[in-house]
Amino acid sequence: MRRWRYLGRKLVQVALTLYAVATFNFILFRILPGDPIRLLARSGHLAPEEIARLHQLFGLDQPLPVQYLIYLKNLMTGDLGMSLTYRQPVFGILAERIANTVLLLAAATVIVIVVGVVAGVFAASRRGSRLDAGTVIGSLFFWSLPTFWTGLILIIVLGVYFRAFPISGMGAPGFFVQSPLQHAVDLARHLVLPTLTLVLVDIGQFVLITRSSLIDVLTEDFMLTARAKGLSRRRILWRHGVRNALLPVATASALYVGLVIGGTIQVETVFSWPGMGRLIYDAVLQRDYPILEASFFIFAVVVILTNLASDLLYYSLDPRVRDV
Repeated sequence: MRRWRYLGRKLVQVALTLYAVATFNFILFRILPGDPIRLLARSGHLAPEEIARLHQLFGLDQPLPVQYLIYLKNLMTGDLGMSLTYRQPVFGILAERIANTVLLLAAATVIVIVVGVVAGVFAASRRGSRLDAGTVIGSLFFWSLPTFWTGLILIIVLGVYFRAFPISGMGAPGFFVQSPLQHAVDLARHLVLPTLTLVLVDIGQFVLITRSSLIDVLTEDFMLTARAKGLSRRRILWRHGVRNALLPVATASALYVGLVIGGTIQVETVFSWPGMGRLIYDAVLQRDYPILEASFFIFAVVVILTNLASDLLYYSLDPRVRDV
């Protein structure tokens, strides 16, 4: 019963947060200066009657309260509006780009979390050694690098100088695909540099968080008890130490999803990766408000749901949360 009450309270919080995000999203793009329809007509080829018809087509001729109610109604039915630039439903445009971004983020996130946690465990288990010092210094160095600058350096070194990997896009221009395996290999080669950029910049935080958390756990009394029982060093470290040190890592993983979205926009722009980040960059330049509204709302939903998953994971791992 306590578990369901906790889940119900969290779901109510999620619903209220989504409503607040949707409202803020609506207000933000209405208070920005400039009329998007006027921007479309800045070439001078549209007559005033055509501009008025476009205002009516996109619902911009209605009072703001009416636009707000229509916006909420369309949002609940999955209608994200019509793109001002592409003249297509926003939902279809986002669906195509989300798949490309998920592919990039999935590859980078798995490597960042798994390798970061393992490196942090090895650094903590050898605290004070040269390996520990080198891991900490390397993590701080790479964590301080700007994402777009790291991407440009990788393009110059690995893409231009050594010609080891493609530097832009998801496929070689004019490449004739003869088999699914060739397509997969070509896609994987284009995925290397943007993934490596995200991994280099983001892995440091997981190394440092895991190392710090595990060092604290290793000084707890139950770890001393485990040693007194004669358990092996490896079993004490991985079964008792790492398991209890993963709670801060779970929180960092949830926050990472939100932070990596900003980094993805830069990476996709630098590498011309046709994902959500590149779409948002183009939408900002072209003042395509429906795409920006929908993109920010989807990113907010992803972050909120990821935090919900983190809270539920905390509930299952930490008994103290169940008593709150």
